[in-house]
Amino acid sequence: MKSLLLLSLLAVSAFAETLHVYTWADYVSPDVVKKFEKQQGCKVVIDTFDSNESMFAKFKAGATGYDLVFPTAYMIQVMHAQGMLADLDHAKLPNLPNIDAAVLTKVKDQKMAHSVPYTFAYATIAVRKDKIKDAEATWAMFDRTALAGRVTLLDDMRESIGAALKSLGHSINTRDEAQLAAARDVLIRWKKNIARFDNEGYKAGIDSAEFHLVHGYSGDLFQVQMENPKVEILIPREGVTIGCDEMVIPKTAKQSGLAHAFINFLLDPAIAAENMEWMGYYCPNKPALEKVSAEFLKNPAITIPADLQAKCEVIEDLGPDLAKYTKVWDQVKAAR
Repeated sequence: MKSLLLLSLLAVSAFAETLHVYTWADYVSPDVVKKFEKQQGCKVVIDTFDSNESMFAKFKAGATGYDLVFPTAYMIQVMHAQGMLADLDHAKLPNLPNIDAAVLTKVKDQKMAHSVPYTFAYATIAVRKDKIKDAEATWAMFDRTALAGRVTLLDDMRESIGAALKSLGHSINTRDEAQLAAARDVLIRWKKNIARFDNEGYKAGIDSAEFHLVHGYSGDLFQVQMENPKVEILIPREGVTIGCDEMVIPKTAKQSGLAHAFINFLLDPAIAAENMEWMGYYCPNKPALEKVSAEFLKNPAITIPADLQAKCEVIEDLGPDLAKYTKVWDQVKAAR
């Protein structure tokens, strides 16, 4: 009995610490998580969210159970302004110098005082090339009535309004109400062709050919394409939104030390390279990029040509002007 009790206590102590992570679906390799658990003798529990707004709403409502979160840069500005984020202890993050300095010029927290870049991703389009023989790299694809019922748009206010704005040649961060009204009309027109607004099902949908054209995140689409060569990723020539997702530690975190350890672990070049190739997102980790395959870097979901990249924009925090986007989004959702 004593031996059994001792074994039981040892089993419990083996996972005496639990790191609670709140992130996007399919965003950290399970093998990488297992390696971290083994290294630290801990347990990692991952919950997922499908939009920055839903994640923020949960924190605003008083959520306190998370130690590490992966929001997009514009939402980090909001969370920081509201005092939700802890300062990072750089002494616990010796791998920070691996972050590409060029990437830091595109984010607000360039000194990484409270956030560390994790991925650069694009919201773009993918098609079933066996179903659409004349696909073009343009947002105008969503106007094709022949595709009605076989199309999805992201159920994300900033991404879908951003796509409509880009299709018109406007900035995804415009404050101009006339431009936003024009984007609203474009989205309402596109809505007539889509099966639904969707943040998750589009992956399985385009894989199975339920959908022939989808608006989705580059890494998600990359994962599908790796399994199904009939899926083709296209970067619209008008430009796309760029999202920089970053790692932050909430002030309410109970395992701040373990959260720092996981950030540092994910910044290790070998781990970052393994993680990158699994999830299909570009990690701005310079030494890690030397360890990934050349084929990985050729994929349009990972590397955008310089001339097209110049037309892409990072989503910014709009402050009070966000209300203009909320109004447009409500009108789009209500339209029939």
